[in-house]
Amino acid sequence: MLMAIDRRLLEILCCPVSRRPLRPLRADQLQWINNAISAGGVHDVDNRPLSSALEAGLITDDGRVIYRIEDDIPVLLPEEGIGTTQWQGFPG
Repeated sequence: MLMAIDRRLLEILCCPVSRRPLRPLRADQLQWINNAISAGGVHDVDNRPLSSALEAGLITDDGRVIYRIEDDIPVLLPEEGIGTTQWQGFPG
């Protein structure tokens, strides 16, 4: 799903922990993580399981952390980040 975040806003957004730039998740990455959520295999950095599919998301430029987007608003809370190192095979 395409998000409606303004490009200028996207250029200044960064990971609240690493300060790395963020980019939108690609369609294949979004599908991959939503399949993993459906299978019960996704936890946030506070080790809470995710049960709802992501509408959209942002990922750090090094591909290590995902932040969800809800109603076109990025949720950039450190404790709600989703680390991609918890899986093997996540599309980079």
